[in-house]
Amino acid sequence: MAGSKKLKLTRNIGIIAHIDAGKTTVTERILFYTGRVHKMGEVHDGEATMDWMLEEKERGITITSAVTSCQWRGHNINIIDTPGHVDFTIEVERSLRVLDGAIGVFCAVGGVEPQSETVWHQADRYRVPKIAFINKMDRIGADHRRAVQMMKERLGAVPLVLQLPWGSEDRFTGVIDLLRMKAIQWEEETLGAEYEEIPIPPDLEDKASSYRELLLETLADKNDLVMEKYLSEEKITIQELKQAIRQATINLDLVPVLCGSALKNKGIQPLIDAIVDFLPSPVEIPPVTGHLPDSNEEETRPARAEAPFSALAFKVMMDQGRKMTFLRVYSGTVRVGETVYNSGKQVRERVARLLKMHSNKRERIDQASAGDIVAAMGLKLTTTGDTLCAESKPILLEPIRFNDPVISVAVEPRKVQDHDRLLDALGKLSDEDPTFRFRIDDETGQTVISGMGELHLEIIVGRLEREFHVQTNQGKPQVVYRETITEPTIHEEVFQREIAGQQHFAGIKIEIAPLPRGAGNRFVDHCPNPDLSEDFLQAIMEGISEGEAAGVVMGYPVIDVKTTLLEAQVKETSDAMAFKVAATMAFKNACSKAKPLLLEPIMKAEVLVPEAFTGEVINDLNTRQGKIEQIVSKGPVQVLTATVPLSRMFGYSTALRSASQGRGTFTMQFSHYDRA
Repeated sequence: MAGSKKLKLTRNIGIIAHIDAGKTTVTERILFYTGRVHKMGEVHDGEATMDWMLEEKERGITITSAVTSCQWRGHNINIIDTPGHVDFTIEVERSLRVLDGAIGVFCAVGGVEPQSETVWHQADRYRVPKIAFINKMDRIGADHRRAVQMMKERLGAVPLVLQLPWGSEDRFTGVIDLLRMKAIQWEEETLGAEYEEIPIPPDLEDKASSYRELLLETLADKNDLVMEKYLSEEKITIQELKQAIRQATINLDLVPVLCGSALKNKGIQPLIDAIVDFLPSPVEIPPVTGHLPDSNEEETRPARAEAPFSALAFKVMMDQGRKMTFLRVYSGTVRVGETVYNSGKQVRERVARLLKMHSNKRERIDQASAGDIVAAMGLKLTTTGDTLCAESKPILLEPIRFNDPVISVAVEPRKVQDHDRLLDALGKLSDEDPTFRFRIDDETGQTVISGMGELHLEIIVGRLEREFHVQTNQGKPQVVYRETITEPTIHEEVFQREIAGQQHFAGIKIEIAPLPRGAGNRFVDHCPNPDLSEDFLQAIMEGISEGEAAGVVMGYPVIDVKTTLLEAQVKETSDAMAFKVAATMAFKNACSKAKPLLLEPIMKAEVLVPEAFTGEVINDLNTRQGKIEQIVSKGPVQVLTATVPLSRMFGYSTALRSASQGRGTFTMQFSHYDRA
């Protein structure tokens, strides 16, 4: 019973948003008011608790998701602060995969910005209940109403406004609570730690009443009890309203919206109350589902400490050369010194230590159970996305999806003797970050590193120098292209060879055909030959996969192709190796005849620029083969949305600065592949 009570009082939440919306500042204030830290750290001073990496302090941005926990009203809240920069989207993806709830932070001036949209839709994909916090109400140009409207238009959300701002810009005083119908004012002297509830100012009474009416109408649509009482004009208690909001939030029917200014210490305590009141505990979300390792049979695990153990490794981090694995425990209990089973890799691992994390500080614990987010030491082979479970009751949880890298740079150590250290360091960094990869080019012998953007690779190179003491020289960034075909082709291939005195034979006939962009590769078996065994078919599929890995134009992976196996010739000398080679040759030769072409990554860019410089910025994007999709006015700035080939966007931040006297900003994210 104690376990289920502890679970009901647990909240696992993440803070997600566009770069610069104020996520880290919100987290800092939450930690300060819950008594977890005794001094507020500021991002702009490089003092924020959650931004502990040197690169984060220097740049004033979050790069890696940091885990911490705090207490509020008897509840234990585990918080993950995630990055907003598109280059580090993997950090958001893996955090959302293991969280039960999220706070979307929006800037009152910028509203719903492109990266906010991306992370919001990531959260939707994992069905994570959310509350929204409109931050920076004290900034010039703050517009609460527009931010709420943008949530409807851009996110397809149903916002439920629970607070109105009392004043805005430099006159932002506090908030109007529409549930209690009171005004809340924070004390400047106590850094916002103390606040008082007072009657709503007369000039805001009408606005508050109409918003309260709207709140009740929206809630009545989603809750029968509220509907009944609302229609019969009975009084609805605050407790009933909170219960209805909680249920609708957990069902993803609506998003409670609060507001404030984290930097000015206003609006944070009601936000922590909302986390406890409206976001789910591990017991209130559907039990985690997976499947049995040897079959596709579905299996669920309830969030109970007594259930069989299951956990997902969602992050790996190198800590002073030792590997630390972050786990979300979904069911059961794990103790220090126990052996757990990695069901994907089918290996046993021993848990040497368990740690409760507070950013980069830690506290040793003896055990972790359902609902906990902890770090484990001693797991040598476990990587991001692996399932750990009890060997007697194995389960495979859904892994985490990763985007493929879009940009590559060649690196070499400045000292020849550092070559092995460089490869070792790159191996450790790619274990940590699945969107970062490295390879040694077969033709040039160069070490090539690939990632999600220029900033991503810049930070990797900085970490090589700082953490691993390997100094490198870098080449120019290279775009990671793809290849595809433009017309259907049928090709027959026969492989017949004597190797080491033994005959090998295989004959196959395949048809390859182009698929729509983004469809991926497909393999279809239409072979009528009954002699084609399961092993031979598997070998053909492996051979086709090998062929897809390196195309015929410039050796880049082939995408969006459907391969159909039409016929297979089988003789006594046929074996799996022969079929694999025949399939690879057939695929490559078919591609050569199917009018292959090169595809390049196209990025979706959003540029914010003052009106006076719009013309220059558009001209610059046109010279980069950009297609302007829309131009929207946001007060004094114009927002340009465009699609541009990645190869033309290197060094764009410098060009934008000079075209807009340093006042333009831009974000870009991968959109699709298109003809180069």
